[in-house]
Amino acid sequence: MIVGVPKEIKNHEYRVGLTPESAREFVARGHQVLVEKNAGLGIGADDAAYVEAGAAVVDSAEEVFAKADMIVKVKEPQAVERAMLREDQILYTYLHLAPDPEQTKDLVNSGATCIAYETVTDASGGLPLLKPMSQVAGRMSVQAGASALEKAHGGRGVLLGGVPGVVPGKVAVIGGGVVGFNAAQMAVGLGADVTILDRNPEVLEKLGMYFESRAKTRFSNQANLAECVAEADLVIGAVLIPGAAAPKLVTRDMLGTMKPGAVMADVAIDQGGCFETSKATTHADPTFTVDGIVHYCVANMPGGVARTSTYALNNVTLPHALRIADKGWKQALASDRHLANGLNVWSGKITYEAVAEDLGYNYVPIDNALAA
Repeated sequence: MIVGVPKEIKNHEYRVGLTPESAREFVARGHQVLVEKNAGLGIGADDAAYVEAGAAVVDSAEEVFAKADMIVKVKEPQAVERAMLREDQILYTYLHLAPDPEQTKDLVNSGATCIAYETVTDASGGLPLLKPMSQVAGRMSVQAGASALEKAHGGRGVLLGGVPGVVPGKVAVIGGGVVGFNAAQMAVGLGADVTILDRNPEVLEKLGMYFESRAKTRFSNQANLAECVAEADLVIGAVLIPGAAAPKLVTRDMLGTMKPGAVMADVAIDQGGCFETSKATTHADPTFTVDGIVHYCVANMPGGVARTSTYALNNVTLPHALRIADKGWKQALASDRHLANGLNVWSGKITYEAVAEDLGYNYVPIDNALAA
């Protein structure tokens, strides 16, 4: 199989679909790897590193898309990339389709087979290809929030850890999953006053046992959520419904109860965001203010630490990519139900139920695609 790796073109996206080490794994199995010129510079991998791994470096994304059987990316394909997809091609990347009708329409029209990292599952019901980027984003949300709280950046002028004689900043983490856990770890490490909200009693129990007295846990109902948001210096939105649009848990009315200059970091922005006032931003212009509240809503947060993120991502995406290349997508998915759950678009049809429901498409079960 010919595996293509284009240079990421989303604003300030420095990650790359395959590291040179990952490219070498494909070559060792008899596959051909085409890498767009300078695709790996954001992680410190020059073209020579890919050539040494056995890959071929080509001059343009057009050549990659024209020749490759499978496109391996990091972020969802941009409009110019979607226009180059064809119906006999496999796209393997993050998609986040539910809040993105334009991308979904283009992928449906392309006829390509589109496998989304974020909906591949594991035996425990987790999302293993999303997990490392959730870990990165959760940790970065505290860094970003702490910076945004500085007065020069529009914030309240609060140091999250405080100093002797001055109380620390208050952090409310909405959601106790992978993002929320990692955010809480970082906030606790800085010495902040941390509260984690979740609706799952088992999650709250695990968080309580892990953090003990270093962080508080609260059941996430409307009253508790409103109280924690009003008291917080930094609110981190860490809510996920796999494949579906995120629920809008923090309303605009709630902003009026918050401290002027407080910060909201919406890590759910890839799925539309969990704050009513959220809109996607970029690393070039990461924040905006609504009703005196600073919003940080960068849609590709892990791209800011591209080297760490790319290697962490390749650790989990590579084994599936190799199986797809070795067996072809249909046999690879048929032999691994968890990988099959990653199939979102096939032959002009939506094969992920939450996406179909959110965007008004007819849902076609994955089994139909595998049996075709």
